[in-house]
Amino acid sequence: MARLSILVAGLVLAPVARADTVTIKGSDTMLVLAQQWMEHYRREHPTAVLQLTGGGSETGIAALTNGTTDIAAASRPMTDAEVARAEARHDRRIVQIPVAYDALAIVVNEANPVDVLTLSDLARVFRGEVQDWKELGGSTAPIAIYGRDHSSGSWTFFRRQVLHDDDFSVDALNLVGTASIVDSVAKDVNGIGYGGIAYAGGLKHVRLAKDAGGTPVAATVESVRNGTYPLARRLWLHVTEPHDEDVARFLAWVRGPAGQGVVAGVGFFPLQTEGAGW
Repeated sequence: MARLSILVAGLVLAPVARADTVTIKGSDTMLVLAQQWMEHYRREHPTAVLQLTGGGSETGIAALTNGTTDIAAASRPMTDAEVARAEARHDRRIVQIPVAYDALAIVVNEANPVDVLTLSDLARVFRGEVQDWKELGGSTAPIAIYGRDHSSGSWTFFRRQVLHDDDFSVDALNLVGTASIVDSVAKDVNGIGYGGIAYAGGLKHVRLAKDAGGTPVAATVESVRNGTYPLARRLWLHVTEPHDEDVARFLAWVRGPAGQGVVAGVGFFPLQTEGAGW
């Protein structure tokens, strides 16, 4: 009988996949979610064989393009250029499937008095133009910036949505995985970082305003779904089409009630009102 294999990048090297194995690679933000999907899926499909590795959204998309994974997990959509390369490589259509809502949470240490920032404030912090919390209404103390590595979809999303493709501060410490950011900010009273909402427990979530006169908005199910939270986003599974029956069955399950129940249980936001088709 086939068994379920859950292989986490950096811990175990995945063996060469069997022909009928469904492979998933990519987003570290989605790693815990994908692990839970796989564990729950096996309860309903005990002969299913799935393999999972992280490495970041960019890594997953590259693997999909190269033909070394069935599914790319990503915290961002593919770019037009990425789609074109993958479709040219496989001579098949790329399908981008939304599977959950997420909020890129801006987190600070619980001892930090700052609880509201505008997007402009945030940009100036992460570009290194504001270097002391006093300038943002906090105590006099240097700001310590924690961010993701360049292969991360969260890094790309933040750079595009907040910095408008400008460069991050040279003082920003780029870490592998959102959990590392959360751990660093929890230990650093002067720290600030960002990451998927499911990882940001135990820290203060900064409310965000689009501009100086705007209403600060917290990341909630409602504000993420209706788009009023400025850093709302969706999480994706990217695949080539057509794909085999094992992949199709897993994708349908993820988008169905059982898979979306796992989304809520992990701490992301389920699609809920969106249809099951794509």
